[in-house]
Amino acid sequence: MLRFGTHFESRTIPIKGTRILTSGTRSRAITAVVCVATVGLTLCGALSGTAAASSKKSETLRILVTNDDGVGAPGINATVQALTALPHTKVTVVAPLTNQSGTGAKVTAGTLTVTNAATASGYPAKAVAGYPADTIIWAIDDHGISERPNLVVSGINFGENIGPLASLSGTVGAAETALARGIPALAVSQGVDNGQSPDFSQGARYLVAWVQSHRSVLLDGKKETARTANGNLNVPTCATGHIRGPVNVPLAPSLSGYTLSTVNCVGTATKPSTDVAAFVDGFASISALHPVNPAP
Repeated sequence: MLRFGTHFESRTIPIKGTRILTSGTRSRAITAVVCVATVGLTLCGALSGTAAASSKKSETLRILVTNDDGVGAPGINATVQALTALPHTKVTVVAPLTNQSGTGAKVTAGTLTVTNAATASGYPAKAVAGYPADTIIWAIDDHGISERPNLVVSGINFGENIGPLASLSGTVGAAETALARGIPALAVSQGVDNGQSPDFSQGARYLVAWVQSHRSVLLDGKKETARTANGNLNVPTCATGHIRGPVNVPLAPSLSGYTLSTVNCVGTATKPSTDVAAFVDGFASISALHPVNPAP
């Protein structure tokens, strides 16, 4: 099972893999297990009575999705497919027109150019000719979207954003720009390790579990929610063994002494002290975000 705990005000989401929630299916129980078909896996998570009871219509969770790899990248496509499969969830995509990896929290001066676009699977999107942080500025400050989101998800990024790499990441920069506007935010990155291409389905599994475990607090919409409902989530790609965690750990100040290209997914380490240590020992990790680019 995936547990999101400690300072993220979280609940446990059981992960099973035997049922898929088909179109039109409604749960009749006060507490139910909902199974969602994501990219390359089936995810089951427990929903509270307010979300599962057929006699009471739940609120819709509004999620704004962006990234730094560009609107047509496979990672954001995996994110959108996973989130749109969730019940009572509205997904809006505003992403960079082109790959903007490594641009951190940079912003564009002046008027932003925005065009209609689509993800790789054809989901409607807006493409911003600018940096990842610009997508948040256009959507929120410039009122590019009609409703303020309950959550911003940035990613899934191609490659890990851990330790000092996080501050260079446009994926993280966009999430932290949203955080500066009081919006809960999650940056998600899938590791490139052990000579493998990133398996975005693994990151999607942890992303969905985080969203489900925080759903109630996100819908509450309290001003202080963003201070606790945020994170930089990094998930290694494991071909053998299994991903453990997630663990809540601080960013490592340095990469010294670590080889990020080699991840041990069959190790026995139990208490990584930083996100880098967690990553190389096969753990998914979450580190706190910090606001950047405050609204004018």
